[in-house]
Order: sequence, then structure tokens, then C-alpha cells
Amino acid sequence: MTSMMLKEALSAADCVALQLASDGDRYAELGRKLRSTSFSTALTIARGSSDHACAYAAYLIMARLGRVVASLPMSLVTLNKSPLITRDTLAISISQSGQSPDVVEPIRYFRDGGATTIALVNDIDSPLAHAAEWAIPLRAGKEQSVAATKSFITSMVAGARLVAAWQNDPELLAGLEALPESLRAATKEDWSSAIEVLAPARNIMVVGRGISFPVALEASLKFKETSALQAEAFSGAEIKHGPMALIEEGYPLVIFATRGPTQASLLQLATEMRGRGARVLLAAPADVAERDLTLPVAATPDLDPIVAIQAFYVMAAQLSAARGMDPDAPRHLSKVTKTN
Repeated sequence: MTSMMLKEALSAADCVALQLASDGDRYAELGRKLRSTSFSTALTIARGSSDHACAYAAYLIMARLGRVVASLPMSLVTLNKSPLITRDTLAISISQSGQSPDVVEPIRYFRDGGATTIALVNDIDSPLAHAAEWAIPLRAGKEQSVAATKSFITSMVAGARLVAAWQNDPELLAGLEALPESLRAATKEDWSSAIEVLAPARNIMVVGRGISFPVALEASLKFKETSALQAEAFSGAEIKHGPMALIEEGYPLVIFATRGPTQASLLQLATEMRGRGARVLLAAPADVAERDLTLPVAATPDLDPIVAIQAFYVMAAQLSAARGMDPDAPRHLSKVTKTN
């Protein structure tokens, strides 16, 4: 029986196609607003998978637009009641439900203080959407599986659309238009060899770097959520700062080596970790001969993480079943999480 998680993951390309066909004028208007506004501070506000999508958007903003972006510790507003300065601030929130107070209240706080506030949210009638000055729907449709898949992918796409509109970059805009076909191709990648390694595993390290690190974070969360597999995500630059002590003979290590300036260091890391006895699963594009898993690619490297997580989700749903679990009903979890 096919899980709801897998069905929803496979539907992501259609959801992205719908999103790309919608709200173009709204993104263009927002892009003009951002280009004409001076910001001294830029923040992202999110939890869980949405926070990983924010990390991807933040990387694009910093790499392409040169604006430093930080993730807001939300307890500063909801619990500490800290007197944060909100003038000349850009606050971006991403959410599937738009319900959690620790996302809604900071956006409301920043908007009341004069900040430019943006919500990329699946439920456009949610409290978060009403709290933000700019609310744009993800258009993922209702997501029933507890584990976010299509809403995460559409969140990444919305973040990339935001950056493309802000930068007014024709190449990135064109690359986005080609994403639905790239996502459909990604669902056909065979990652069954990963299931053979991970089905009996008790723990795992997931590695990315630069633009692929948000994918490592998301993959780590999904391993925990849907397979009860203890997983930790690290940047490839951090492994030698302590995590290497975990490596022993047969220790499973998944490395997402997407295209770009960080790829060479991740390939070198894979070789070194193999030499230390780790069971490395190197996910890399087809032109990397030493890969264990083939990473699909998009029209431009900055969009590669979106199709990479699509290939991963298919495997993650299958892995959960192989471990005798139901990915649609993770232990102790519910679809909407409300924290303060």
C-alpha cells in the first residue's frame, strides 16, 4: 500500500506547476518593493521543515543579494518579551499551517514596529497570513501526511521566487519555470541502495555544505520523523570539529554534494570518511563517478537542492516501510504543532 507521504511527495511537481502559474504579479510587485527599500536587518521566522526552507531562502539572499540574514530565536518575542528594534527590518516567515503562535506573534510584532513582513504560507486564511503585510500562498494544497513533503518543496520554490523577483534575475526566473519537469524526473531516481544500508541502521550522519546544508537538515528531520532513526545534520566544514569522533567502522554517512563551489570539498570528505571506515552514501550528480546515489539537477545549480530533496523523499517513504513503520503516523507527532 502506497503511503500518503509518498503520494504527496510524488504530487510536488504538479503543486509547483500550479504555484508558478499563480501570483506572478504579486511576486513582481514584492520584488519592486524590496528593491526600493533599505534594510539594516533581515530575519527569517520558522520552525521545523519550514525553518529549513527559510535557511535555503536565506542562503540565496546572502549569496545573490549580499544581505546578511539571521534566523530569529522566536522565544525572544513570545517568552522573553525582548524589546527588539524593528525599524528598517525585513522579516520573512514560511509555514505550512500558519497556526503556531511562535511564528505568528513575531511577525505581528515586527509589522506593528514598522518592519516589512512577508509570509509564504500554505493556508492563506491562517493567522500568519493575516498578520503579515505580504502573504503569498504556497499552493501545495491540503497536506494530510504528518511529514511535510510537497509543502516543503513548494516552500523552497516560493523562497527562490522571492529572491528571483527581488533580484529581477531572468536566468533564475527561467530556471524556476523548468522545475516541474525536473521534479518529475527526480522521482524516478533509484535510491534503493540507500534502503539496504539504512534499514538496519540505528544512527546516521547527514552532511551538506553551503546551499545543500538545508537539504541535510531536512533529510535528518525526516529520518527521525518517519523512520525513528537517530540522525544528525552537519555542514561538511564542521565534521572535523568534533563529529568525526562518532565515525567508526560501518557508520552510515549520507552526503549531499550538489553542484557549486562546495561540491569539491564534499567529494573529498566522502573519500576521507570512507578511509576511516564509514559507510558513505554519496549523493552527487551523474557526472561524479564515485557517487553512490544519483542526484538530479535543475536548470541552474541554485535550484538543485529542490530536486535533490524530491529524490530523497521517495526513498525516505520507502525506508520507513522497510523499517516496519507508518510514515503517515509518526509516534507522538501531529500535523499542526503550536508552540509559544
